[in-house]
Amino acid sequence: MPHFTFHSYLPSSAAPADAPRRAATVGFFDGVHRGHRFLIDRLCAEARQRGLQPIVVTFDEHPRQVIKPEGYWPELLTPTPAKLALLKETGLAGCAVLHFTKELAALTSREFMARLLKAELGVDCLVMGYDHRFGSNVGAAYRDYVTEGREVGIEVVRELPFDCGELRVSSSATRRFLSAGNVEMAYSCLGRPYRLEGTVVEGHRKGTLLGWPTANLRPDHDEQIVPGRGVYIASARLEGFRYRAMVNVGHRPTLANGNDQTIEAHLLDYEGGDLYGLPLAIDFHRRLRNELRFASITDLQAQLARDADAVNDYFTSHTL
Repeated sequence: MPHFTFHSYLPSSAAPADAPRRAATVGFFDGVHRGHRFLIDRLCAEARQRGLQPIVVTFDEHPRQVIKPEGYWPELLTPTPAKLALLKETGLAGCAVLHFTKELAALTSREFMARLLKAELGVDCLVMGYDHRFGSNVGAAYRDYVTEGREVGIEVVRELPFDCGELRVSSSATRRFLSAGNVEMAYSCLGRPYRLEGTVVEGHRKGTLLGWPTANLRPDHDEQIVPGRGVYIASARLEGFRYRAMVNVGHRPTLANGNDQTIEAHLLDYEGGDLYGLPLAIDFHRRLRNELRFASITDLQAQLARDADAVNDYFTSHTL
């Protein structure tokens, strides 16, 4: 039987005396983007109509990491803790997190519905995304899921895709935007700024010598995607406070720091001391420019001053 952990989002007073009957949707939900939230909204609506509890079934790591560990698997938009926190905000009754294994991957769609959804989670209705596939029988189509669901006592419903203008929102599209440094289009997909969380570690200390001290962020999760190289308008969360920030992602070519990529944030309105060892979260709002090699340190300092002005100008009309 697949191993899973169930996270209930209901207060204990709302828990039913008998085993709850549920409506579910299944997916990795990386990013919990606007398309995911549209599907979850539809799930909640279908659940209300049937008197069921809406839940999401997801996985603790991307299936490709197990099925094809030596091949391609995508960098993540949201590590599992962040994903669960975002799912909790959507109005779900709970979330089942499956430990993805080769044994789980070997289950057919019918076995998955019968053994896990019906027997373990009490699912009476399965709401599917428009292009979702599951089970080792890779040739199965929506009509097959409907037939198999009926056989095991699950009603299968397929929902429409979510489009934002001419953009079809997806996790893969969001990753492409971030890789290109287009954090504004990533915002359009996510419905919020893209966030990196981690710890401030010691860097080269060149920023302090330039008059622009920076916090060097080491992300908590190596598998999370980092926006493409460049300078960004960002906001930073530190010890319960938020600060305006300009962030450089890249190699700092003017300072000849080699090929190591760094994520360095200068907090414009921070007046405290050293940040080493503190947790830091960075939200990316807009890309200012490419990372450039300047003819001199003086030219770099002048550009940093212009970047700081651009950050301050941005936050005069945008909420921090």
